[in-house]
Amino acid sequence: MKFYFKLLFFIALSSLYNCSNSEIKNDKKKTKTNIKQVVEKKVEKRWDSLNKTNVEAFFTEYGKQNKENKVIIKTKFGNIKLRLYDDVPIHRANFIFLTKLKYFNTTVIYRVARNFVIQGGNSDETYTHNQRRLYGNYLIKPEFKSNRKHKYGALAAARQWEKNPNKLSSPFEFYMVHNRNGAHHLNNEHTVFGEVFSGFDTLDKISRVKVGIDEWPVEDIKMTIEILD
Repeated sequence: MKFYFKLLFFIALSSLYNCSNSEIKNDKKKTKTNIKQVVEKKVEKRWDSLNKTNVEAFFTEYGKQNKENKVIIKTKFGNIKLRLYDDVPIHRANFIFLTKLKYFNTTVIYRVARNFVIQGGNSDETYTHNQRRLYGNYLIKPEFKSNRKHKYGALAAARQWEKNPNKLSSPFEFYMVHNRNGAHHLNNEHTVFGEVFSGFDTLDKISRVKVGIDEWPVEDIKMTIEILD
């Protein structure tokens, strides 16, 4: 009889141990899973993890992986094809980045200064301003090149003139020179990072639109920009 009770006690104890051991294993498994999830969540980064403190590093690496250097601007007046220069790598990579992000597709050509420049890359759209806030309105160091001048059809980065002694470029806004003689007083003031190679007739059409006193077209000129194969 004693043996019988001892056997029952042993079975019960063994069962309790196995149950407890199983729970411990499950708890360990859950803990490992939770830790893994926390770690994964901690190291997870957005593919476009750009911020204003890593601009050069980000676009240096982005440029290596995205080597496109031709884009097309589509407007109701026609298309404009642009070639981006490889020797201004940060500005080129930035423009390709924003193009692939479709940032420009909710912006407009917001300045038409006849016989001078046609400027785009901004708008009153909420999406546009949200995109700017997302990246902290980062700026780009100038990439001046002696052979990159403000000739007719030059593509250059807009920038603030006041309180900007280092001539940092806006990453979002650009202009195209629409003066047959160029705009050479802007050389080494704004970074030239590309040029128009097709669509000068479209620039001519845009230059004739009616504008307000701030040179903003009375009717918005919407545009989309795409990578050109």
